[in-house]
Amino acid sequence: MSAKIKVALAQLNFTVGDVVGNTSKVIAEALRARDEFGADFVLFPELTLTGYPPEDLLFHAGLKRKVADSVRRVVDETTGIAVMFGYPEYSNGDIYNAAALVKDGKFLARYRKRLLPNYSVFDEKRYFKPGDGPVIAKVGGVKVGLAICEDIWEPGPVESTVAAGAQLIFNINASPYSIGVQKRREKVLRARVAATGIPIAHVNYCCGQDELVFDGRSLVMDAGGGIKLLAPVFEEGIFVAEFEVSGGKVQALKSSHMSASENIEEVVYKALVTGTRDYVEKHGFPGVVLGLSGGIDSALTMAIAVDALGADRVRAVMMPSRYTSQASRDDAREQAELLGVKHDVIDIEPMFKSTLQVLAPVFEGLAEDATEENIQSRCRGMILMAISNKTGSMVLTTGNKSEMAVGYATLYGDMAGGFAPIKDCSKSLVFRLARYRNQIAQAIPENVIVKPPSAELRPDQLDSDSLPPYEILDPILEAFIEDDLSVDEIVARGFERETVGRVLALVRIAEYKRRQAPPGIRVSRRAFGRDWRYPITSGYRA
Repeated sequence: MSAKIKVALAQLNFTVGDVVGNTSKVIAEALRARDEFGADFVLFPELTLTGYPPEDLLFHAGLKRKVADSVRRVVDETTGIAVMFGYPEYSNGDIYNAAALVKDGKFLARYRKRLLPNYSVFDEKRYFKPGDGPVIAKVGGVKVGLAICEDIWEPGPVESTVAAGAQLIFNINASPYSIGVQKRREKVLRARVAATGIPIAHVNYCCGQDELVFDGRSLVMDAGGGIKLLAPVFEEGIFVAEFEVSGGKVQALKSSHMSASENIEEVVYKALVTGTRDYVEKHGFPGVVLGLSGGIDSALTMAIAVDALGADRVRAVMMPSRYTSQASRDDAREQAELLGVKHDVIDIEPMFKSTLQVLAPVFEGLAEDATEENIQSRCRGMILMAISNKTGSMVLTTGNKSEMAVGYATLYGDMAGGFAPIKDCSKSLVFRLARYRNQIAQAIPENVIVKPPSAELRPDQLDSDSLPPYEILDPILEAFIEDDLSVDEIVARGFERETVGRVLALVRIAEYKRRQAPPGIRVSRRAFGRDWRYPITSGYRA
């Protein structure tokens, strides 16, 4: 005789630190999964109640009290459905990354994460003590094994849980997005089911949190490694899977939720929109303001902002100088009109001239150099910050990863702002994303995409005057930043040694700038920020 069970994967957006709000959402969505979808189980992501990553908030006594109260609320206020959720468990002076499975006012199981990641963007060993064994709960005739995120990434925890009798694994996650991560997740899950012969239900966050974005793509994998449910990328929702229980075996059934695969540009663009929207919304800003130069970086940033927030919450400011071309002025105006964004034009020439006059006695006898270029950028930064102060809107900076890597940016100028949406996008990727966005509907004037990049801070300036062509620069940067290759190894990929040495030297000396840059959305395997920890002062030479 066989029976069927329904498992709801709650792929949702939670806010770090909002324990009360997150708990209310858990309760409401659990009851919705019961009433609207007829689910027997509902799974919420890792550290649901606090959001992920809570970082040093975990050390606050106030958070500890809120978590204890909220765990009790979930237990008391959810009935008729088994609920699995994550929370920090405080016990005898230690903290555990824990999960609870509760139903009808009772704890069916408590589980402590056994493998604590301490690499890349993760530093869980700073906060948590590892659990020490498998946990299985028998619910509705099914023996369910509990697992949290990293527990599936290495052999051991899942295999021991199945050896203890589990027929189905519930795996709750806080797995951030980076390019290619979904293929890696599926490979890891297939390794676990291949070793154990039982299905896994895997749920993930869908939100932005500071530099991190969580892409969702919750899934169910059957005992043969086939995907029976795949939730969409960067889309909140409750997605229900069915399992058939017969003869001591649990079989995953085909679900109607089978998200289509997306190309890299589509997913990265969604990541940038999600990260920008959540950063602005969760901080309560009424909108954003950015400098619109007529170049591709600011054009892409504005398109992202409009898609994230709506045109009425975005303000663009064109700040021409004596070196700004008429084409750039026209392109900026065209894009603002195209997207319906409020567009101001504030000429920086009076500020620039006044600044040069004030500094003339100090600069006497010294030739013009990058100083005069940086003054223009800082005039623009001051204007944007003044508008931000007056209106409450946050400044978006528009620099890309290639520029941030080699220091092609001005402290307190174009780096001044609250958030940097394309900070982890190479210049090459910026062009690809602009093309992708225009395939949906034109958002960026064609001339912005095809004209040679220029900062327009001196006569006839081009990026290529100061930097190698981006088709050379970007692969070198990726090899060094993401792959940790040496000069010899990068040269072996076909690049000139002198160019490689020059690029790596620029990366090294720009570290002090990056430390002062605003946060931006991580989309690569290694972004400047949480997972880049190079010293500012260093005698090392690549």
